[in-house]
Amino acid sequence: MYEYQFVSIPVGGFSGKPKKDYQAIVHEYAKAGWRLHSVLTPPFGNGGMAITMELIFEKEQKEEGESLISPLD
Repeated sequence: MYEYQFVSIPVGGFSGKPKKDYQAIVHEYAKAGWRLHSVLTPPFGNGGMAITMELIFEKEQKEEGESLISPLD
């Protein structure tokens, strides 16, 4: 079984560029044992432009009794 973490990154309205370094986030999660599963850019803004991008990470679920800790906590 797998567990998932979701990380939302705001996207600039005019530039269309992420406001956070998504590559650094991916590397940080990878070091903590997470694998990048998907990247979503849902159309929420004017004209259907994405205002966020969602990074979805997965890893195998820990054994019972172990804590589930996000690397960004």
